[in-house]
This record gives sequence, C-alpha cells and structure tokens, in this order.
Amino acid sequence: MPGLFASTARVALWYMGGVVIGASVLLGSAYLFTQRAMERQVDLVVETELESLREDYRGGGLKRLINVLDHRDDDWGRLGAAYLLVDRQGTPLGGNLSAWPQAVTTSGRWLEFEITLNEQGREVSHPVRAAVVVLDGNRLLVGTDVSERRRFAQHLRAAGYWGVGLTGAFMALTAWWFSRRVAARVRAVAQACESIISGDLARRLPIANTADEFDQLAGTVNGMLDRIEQQTAAVRVTFNSAAHDLRAPLQRMRGRLEAALHDAQAGDAADTAIRATLEDLERVQRTLATLLQIAQAEAGGGGAPPERVDLAQLTRELGELYAPEAQQRNLSLRVRADAPAVVNGHQQLLAQLLTNLLENSIKYVPSGGAVELQVGTSGDRVELRVTDSGPGIPELSQEAMLLPFRRLERDVAAPGSGLGLSLVAAVVRLHHGRLALRELAPGLGVTCSFPAAL
Repeated sequence: MPGLFASTARVALWYMGGVVIGASVLLGSAYLFTQRAMERQVDLVVETELESLREDYRGGGLKRLINVLDHRDDDWGRLGAAYLLVDRQGTPLGGNLSAWPQAVTTSGRWLEFEITLNEQGREVSHPVRAAVVVLDGNRLLVGTDVSERRRFAQHLRAAGYWGVGLTGAFMALTAWWFSRRVAARVRAVAQACESIISGDLARRLPIANTADEFDQLAGTVNGMLDRIEQQTAAVRVTFNSAAHDLRAPLQRMRGRLEAALHDAQAGDAADTAIRATLEDLERVQRTLATLLQIAQAEAGGGGAPPERVDLAQLTRELGELYAPEAQQRNLSLRVRADAPAVVNGHQQLLAQLLTNLLENSIKYVPSGGAVELQVGTSGDRVELRVTDSGPGIPELSQEAMLLPFRRLERDVAAPGSGLGLSLVAAVVRLHHGRLALRELAPGLGVTCSFPAAL
C-alpha cells in the first residue's frame, strides 16, 4: 500500500521536522543567552577594573596610576588581564602591553583585538576584549583575554549541532519505525477486509493486544462483523430453506398439471388454463433458481475453491450453444475470443454470467440486429465485452438495473424477473472484478473486467 505508507511517512516527517526545529530553537536560544551572559560578565570585570584604576588616578595622580600598573605587569600570565597607559603622543607610560594595538575591531566603546605570543616555541593568538578611558589626555586601556570563553562558546555551539543532529537521527528512526508499524497494521486490516468482501464472513480484523486505538477499532468492527454474520447466516438459511421448500411442491404441481394437460378428457378452457399455469410455474422456478445462484455468488461461490477458467474458451462454447437461437431470431452473433484468457474463479457462475448477458441481448435485440462477444487481455486484467444493437439502457437507469427485481417500464410486459443483471453483478463482485454498462445509442455495451490468473 504505497499510498498509505507515503501518508504515514508524511505525518512522521512533519512530526520529525517539528521536533528538530523545536530542538534547534531551544539549543540556539541557550547558546545565544549563554554567550551574551559571558560577554556581560567580561564587560563587568573590565568596567570594575577601570573604575578601580580611575579611583587610583583620582587619589594619587598619574604617578600612582603608573605605579599600580607596574605592580600588575604579570597579571596577563596569571589572569589574562591587559593594561596599557599612553600619553597624548601614544608613548607607553605603563602596563603589560608594549604598544597600542593596531588591528582593532570596535563595537561602541569596546575594542576587540588579538595579541600574538610565543608559547612553547609556537605563536599563539589570544583574543582580547577591552575598553578605553581618557584621563587628562592620557589614554588607559584595560582588557581581558577571552580565548577560554570563546573556546567554551565553540564547544557549546558544537554540542548544539550534535544535539540537533542526534535528535534528527533519532526522530528519523522513530518516524521510520512509526510509519512501518502503522502501515503494517493498516495493511493487515485491509487484507482482512478484502477477505471479508470476498465472502469469508468468518474472518476478523487482527488484534495485537496492545490496547491502542487500532485494537479498540478492530474490537468494535469485529463485534459489528459478528452481528452481521449472524444476520447474514439467518437470512441465508431462511432464503435457502424457503427456496428449497418451494421447489418440491412447485415441481409436484407442474407434474400434476402436465399430466392433466395430456388427459384427453380435458376441454379447451381447461387446456388453456393449465398451459397458463404451467408457464407461471416455470417463471417462478426460473426466478427461484436465479435467486439461489445470486445467493451462492454472494456467499463466495458456495464454499467451492476457485479454479483456473479459460474465459475465452467458455465464451466460444456458449457462443456455439446460442448460435442456433440467434439464427432463428435473425440475429448476427459474433464471437471474438481467440487467445486464452485465464482467470481464477467458479466456472459454473461465470458460465451463468455469460448466459444471462447472452439471453438478455438475444431477447431484446430486434430482428436483423447484432450481438458480439469479445474476450481479451489488457495488462493484468481479462476483459469480457458483450455489445448489442438493441434498445439499450439509459445511463441514468444503469445503476438501478443492477439491483434485484428492477426493470425498465418498457420491459414490464416482457417475460423475465429482473434478476439477470443482478446475478451478473454478484458474480463480478465475487471474482473481484469491475462491471461497467455503456449506452451505445442504439445498443448496450457490458464490460466485465477480472484479474488475470497468475
């Protein structure tokens, strides 16, 4: 069921996308908040140090400030602190930096630059974030090494990427498992429904004993199927019993009437009445036989296993059988079924389907008309087409004509029970086929399509 799998996969992918986007937003927000918090912490440290040095300058002047900076000359190695005091000409007066930094990036009052140092025989760059204040024309720079904080931010960013990636991978596996599980459950339900439609009314929807929604639905549907099976069995038993109970007395009545008809003592009036009664009895018997065939088709072929049936050969045989009657009615009966067309089904019911279509065409097509039978294959389907040049069936009435005891007003006076096409529809359903009626103006085309046997 590719369509179903695609549907569940789409739902799972949408869910996965939502979770991944949510995780990305959460981890990205955490990263940004953490980075900003570290920047604020650095800025607070620098501003506190600047305020302390300004206090020293206000208390002791330039000399005291230089003295304080000289005492903090080794703070870079211990604390990563950078200091530099220069005069108006840019000449260094104190601090642990040898010169004013050149490649400087400014952001408001904040400066960012790099200091390159020789550590263990290799040059290492240290990013510094600093602020500058002016003290009577002298410039004081105070900064701090932010390399550790940047490394921490990089690790945090990498952890965020890994978190999003692992979340996406986990959700992809979860989506795959979910879509496969749902597709398998629905496929099992669909297969059970197909078996039930085919006539296996004892089949039930599978229950996995997981107490999920599928099990609840399957339990409810199975209860409904139990009730339907009971009612169907009761109707079938009643229908079959009535048909069989009526068959015997009708046969006995016909036998007695036939015996009375051959009685030489019967008069003309009695002879006419007996003949009319015999015709009515024959019509009733045909109706009962057709109803029994419909019941057999709806019940799945009466329990008989399907067999391989060459529909082309069956059509040729029935065409030969009805050729004399067609010729007697001055009709052209043509059969085109040369290549084998094998289906899995019940030969007796398929033969009855063909018989009903042939008899309908021969009965309704006027003298000089034509009837054509055609059997062929189209891909993995076997198609049976019966076309004639009769009055046809209006398109608006075609669906109703497939129901039992439905007849057109123009055909009410003609002999028949209105069960022919109903039996055809039942046999087509039994064989998982498709039935289509097409008005040819004049004439009617009936197409029965069946799955070809493998």
